[in-house]
Amino acid sequence: MDIAKSHIVKAIAGRDAGSYFFVLATEGDFLLLADGKKRRLENPKRKRRKHVELIGESASPAAEKIRSDEKVTNSELRRAIAAWSSGNPDQEGS
Repeated sequence: MDIAKSHIVKAIAGRDAGSYFFVLATEGDFLLLADGKKRRLENPKRKRRKHVELIGESASPAAEKIRSDEKVTNSELRRAIAAWSSGNPDQEGS
């Protein structure tokens, strides 16, 4: 499965390794990522596809807004990532 807009990914390289992000946009080999906390929507992280691991699709309202190009807030991203990671039993203690 290819990484697309509104998917949740985990950074596997760089100083943010182990962090979870929403994909806001794709630009060829690069992704624009935000988590609402360290990387806010106003200043998304630009990261190569090979430096992230696809975790899955989110059914959260924030993901729906990203898919439909509606305005989403940083707090919605934080809430969606927290809710997703708390329900993920195979997450390591990061």
